[in-house]
Amino acid sequence: MVRLPLSGIRIIGMTQMWAGPTVEMHLADWGAEVIKVESIHYLAVGTRGPAPRHPKYAVDFVKGGYAAYLKEGYDEVSKRPWNLSCMFNVHGRNKLSCTVDAVKPEGREIIKRLIQVSDVFIENSQPAVMEDFGLTYDIISKWNPNIIMLSMSGFGQTGPYKYYRSLGAHQDDFLGHTYLRGYADRDVTANSAIYHCDEASGTIGAFMVVMALHQRNKTGKGMFIDMSQTEATMIQLGEAIMDYTMNRRITERTGNRDIYGGVQGCYRCRGQDEWICLTIRSDDEWRNFCRAIGNPAWTKDDKFSNCLKRRHNHSELDRYIEEWTGQHDKFEAMYALQKEGVAAGPVEHPNDAYNDPQMKARGFFEAVSHAECGTHRYPGLTYRMAKTPSRIRRPAVRLGEHNEYVYKQILGISDEEYARLEKEGHIGMDLVPGLEIGKYKPE
Repeated sequence: MVRLPLSGIRIIGMTQMWAGPTVEMHLADWGAEVIKVESIHYLAVGTRGPAPRHPKYAVDFVKGGYAAYLKEGYDEVSKRPWNLSCMFNVHGRNKLSCTVDAVKPEGREIIKRLIQVSDVFIENSQPAVMEDFGLTYDIISKWNPNIIMLSMSGFGQTGPYKYYRSLGAHQDDFLGHTYLRGYADRDVTANSAIYHCDEASGTIGAFMVVMALHQRNKTGKGMFIDMSQTEATMIQLGEAIMDYTMNRRITERTGNRDIYGGVQGCYRCRGQDEWICLTIRSDDEWRNFCRAIGNPAWTKDDKFSNCLKRRHNHSELDRYIEEWTGQHDKFEAMYALQKEGVAAGPVEHPNDAYNDPQMKARGFFEAVSHAECGTHRYPGLTYRMAKTPSRIRRPAVRLGEHNEYVYKQILGISDEEYARLEKEGHIGMDLVPGLEIGKYKPE
């Protein structure tokens, strides 16, 4: 394999949930040595679990902790369910993992030693967490003046919302993403949360780290990046923000409609819960659409004769379109429309996506074998680079899988000291029995 862009860069990640781990994922994909610092005394529900294969066990895991898995009958699932989370097994690829009890002073000293021999430190906690741990930039930059630190809390390190805790769903709501992507005929609170801001801010954070590394190559100095996830994903609402700023006009929910005035929707097809999306923006595309569906009589109605009239009569037109799509398989409809130059695509279920010819031709999914999960197909790398092609080099990392490498090779501790740290609860691959999920407070 060719040398990857970030080969030789070491990154320490103390991240949870989705946004921070997504930053780590991108940087690991690009060749960085990403060491995920974890603990056998703490498990964030959204990071590594609770997502074993059987939903009954997932519920028991939340209620009863790790001890529930030691009951008779649970062994057929796994004694390490924290390695089975479907979400973690997507963004946990290409990384390393070590464990340390950061609550103890010696644990914080271990993290200090890791930061001293690393290039980047990433965290995405509410600011008080790093303050309690003594891992703010003013402190760690004294240990390593060349360190780049990315802090990506929900609302940043300053301002009245600094200490507010948030997930991507809260940021979606706060910014207005949730409002704008809803249906016009439904209350905004009925809209489902998709946690858009998590993955979006994770991608932005990864680019920030790369830019910081580029800047350090020129200046020789490290830096602190105060990234508010909310501010970072506000840029995706540019049109709505500018429309209000310049015109005092509030952008409303449009559902599946085209905000630029074309005919657009998501239409039911033959079968159970099968749909197709299509867009018609010009008179030429309208004529192409009519030809594709056989030029039925209603297409010649004057109320559909130009773009403005079709827009004004959109709801009636929707019913006619769905009369046609409802008689066809979604893929048959897609090919018939695309053949005539109409933008159309099916709403794909997971099995559809796995078998999609475009996805196959692009090699979008990669088969990955995991020691505890088995072999499955996962989405591949987000970006393709012509001169430095890459792939999923390692499956999602198991908790504490690289303890020996990190402690013995990077930190240079002896076998005796390693055994002592194991005994004292820093090193391990199993969670502490009776663990209360999500409870973690520094001394």
